[in-house]
Amino acid sequence: MNEKIEVGSVVKGKVTGIQPYGAFISFDGEKQGLVHISEITNGFVKNINDFLKVGEVVTVKVLAIDEAEGKISLSIKAIEEMEREKQLRLQRERNRTKLEHLTDASNRGFKTLKEKMKEWIEQSKNQQLIK
Repeated sequence: MNEKIEVGSVVKGKVTGIQPYGAFISFDGEKQGLVHISEITNGFVKNINDFLKVGEVVTVKVLAIDEAEGKISLSIKAIEEMEREKQLRLQRERNRTKLEHLTDASNRGFKTLKEKMKEWIEQSKNQQLIK
């Protein structure tokens, strides 16, 4: 794996160990990071083994790198949040497109009450003249 690991990057790694406080993720034979229990998922995590298994390949976001200590802090929760944000953006875009379509359709076939009122008054005057 030749991915450059830097803060903010999203990488795949393999779960190599699980402790009560977090899971160790290996990126290649040399680099390893920790997903703290608080970064597994939103909500309370009592047992990490309910969420991850040793040998499982996971996608993580790099939160921090301490080169002096040789520690890399990772998050799975951040990936979930990124996916949620992406889904919300897509839904907003779909809604905007629907609204634009409806607005276009309403401008073609319908008028506002103010515009229609003028039209109705003119029709009423014309009908009274006919009588």
